[in-house]
Amino acid sequence: MLDIRHVTKRYGKLVANHDISFSVDEGKIAILMGPNGAGKSTIIKCIAGLLRFEGEITIGGFPNKSIEAKKLLGYVPEMPALYEALTVAEHLEFLRRAYKVPEDKPYTDALLERFELYEKRDTLAKELSKGMQQKLSILCALTIRPRAIIFDEPLVGLDPYAIRELTKLFRELREAGVAQLISTHMISTVEDYWDVVHIMNKGEFAATRYNNECHEQSLEELFFQLTGEDGKPITGEKEES
Repeated sequence: MLDIRHVTKRYGKLVANHDISFSVDEGKIAILMGPNGAGKSTIIKCIAGLLRFEGEITIGGFPNKSIEAKKLLGYVPEMPALYEALTVAEHLEFLRRAYKVPEDKPYTDALLERFELYEKRDTLAKELSKGMQQKLSILCALTIRPRAIIFDEPLVGLDPYAIRELTKLFRELREAGVAQLISTHMISTVEDYWDVVHIMNKGEFAATRYNNECHEQSLEELFFQLTGEDGKPITGEKEES
């Protein structure tokens, strides 16, 4: 569903991503891990069509910047990108109409209830707390019924209840055949449900691990072995994560 081939992203002389290739099939969960500045957000923004890059990215067989591809992809950015003057309900309605998704009030209401936003449906985005803005950002990605979805640090800022619901949702989306790419620093939160983990360092994949293989090291041990015991940011990188 997501196919990334030989992607390189440069900021002038700085190489933020170097020759990255991987894929995420339907019903699979791929995890991106790495210290701050490793290049995770850069490759995610390339996939989402927000950055120019060298190489090839397709979504469902379509070039990632095509309308056909965008209809298939949901994207939850690291920092919520909301319309301050729209209410919670108006965000979901706007996206539903923009993507020409049939109205399904029970589905929308269930999402709002699940992430404790139903009572806030008439509240402006600018009046929401940071955690609620993050929840709304997640619902915006889900309301278009994507066949592939990217989560960039989705657990940051969420309360324990929302974290539990979101991790349950990851499993439900996998069962529904949705391809998921999740970037996270929270190693302990991914250990129960991932299919493949790509550990990034200095703009490249330092290692790839599949869950159906036997390993002597834990993910945490492998992560710190490859990125340094203190997990310090890589200097010179031009991105937040």
